Amino acid sequence: MTPRRTLLVCVAILALAAGLILVIFNTEPSATKSGATKQTAMLVDVITVESGDYRPIFEATGTVRAENEVILQPRVAGEVINRSDAFTPGTVVKRGQRLLTIDPADFETTVRRREAELAQAEADLALERGRQEVAAEDYALLGDEMADDMDTSLVLRKPQLQAAEARVAAAQADLRRARLDLQRTRVNAPFDALVLERQANVGSQVGPGDVIGRLVGVDRFWVELSVPVSRLRWLRFPDTNDAQDTGSAVKIHNRAAWAPEVFRKGELDQLVGELTQQTRLARILITVDDPLARAADGPRLLVGAFVQASIEGEPIPDVVRLSREHLRKGDTAWVMTDDNTLRIQPLEILLKDADYAYVRSGIDAGDRVVTSQLATATDGAALRRNGTPAP
Repeated sequence: MTPRRTLLVCVAILALAAGLILVIFNTEPSATKSGATKQTAMLVDVITVESGDYRPIFEATGTVRAENEVILQPRVAGEVINRSDAFTPGTVVKRGQRLLTIDPADFETTVRRREAELAQAEADLALERGRQEVAAEDYALLGDEMADDMDTSLVLRKPQLQAAEARVAAAQADLRRARLDLQRTRVNAPFDALVLERQANVGSQVGPGDVIGRLVGVDRFWVELSVPVSRLRWLRFPDTNDAQDTGSAVKIHNRAAWAPEVFRKGELDQLVGELTQQTRLARILITVDDPLARAADGPRLLVGAFVQASIEGEPIPDVVRLSREHLRKGDTAWVMTDDNTLRIQPLEILLKDADYAYVRSGIDAGDRVVTSQLATATDGAALRRNGTPAP
């Protein structure tokens, strides 16, 4: 076969193959969609809310302080010759209990000297009264013969008597002062107290103004807290004119030192009339009786400890209490309507505490609030409660 004929045969074969491929593609059947996407309701959990009167619980942190605290300083100077074993940090002492004794020798000597001076002054007064009686008798005998310009008080020795009486009064005052200084050589506890510091021992030389110790009363401690000013209206402070009136109840927790379920009870006592400088929060005082738990079992409060407080507020009437975890963005709630659709409901919230929002309007008793988390929440979305069969 000649080359020309061979080329023509190849071209014919290629053309036939191209035609066959074209026919196959043009006659291939096409796939079609059948059916439609079925929209399903979102499965959710709901709670039915109720209205009522509720007490909010406000959480705050603060520091334990002593209600009564005293820095011990001697009133007289001298050497400490005796120290009580009870005068030791961490020990509780009774009111009037002896803590230190300053050497009383010099003060006892002063007392005896003042007693002698008083005895001398009283003797001088007795002599002067005798002289006055004699002068009075002489005046009675010679009264008509005395010059008219003579001062009767001088004749009767009244100035001398007054001077003698003044010396007696001064001696009595000096003796009282000497006895008081002697008494002050004995340093006693001013009230039932916990010893926090001791800075003097036997042999120490002390004087007025020297700090020898620090005591705090054990009958009651304070817990100082800072709370927003907006919450003060919901707190109850006791009437200062009624000793039986009490403030809001408080639970004190020390989560760093106590078990989670352990707490101490206290009462709201005072509103300090000053805001904190940096945060502009109101300062309040909580009182805790028997802070060292001497009368009953319980944890001890430590001065300076950082604690948490749960304050029971005044009742809020006729509101819906909604958990804060069910509160949605922009103070809204997801409500499941009667036709099982989602409604994003704005709320008017009267107050929030650590766990709840107290709703004045927006939802009512009996409304079903969605508690589940939804990836997309739109008004009118179909909902179905967990546990109900699909339609």
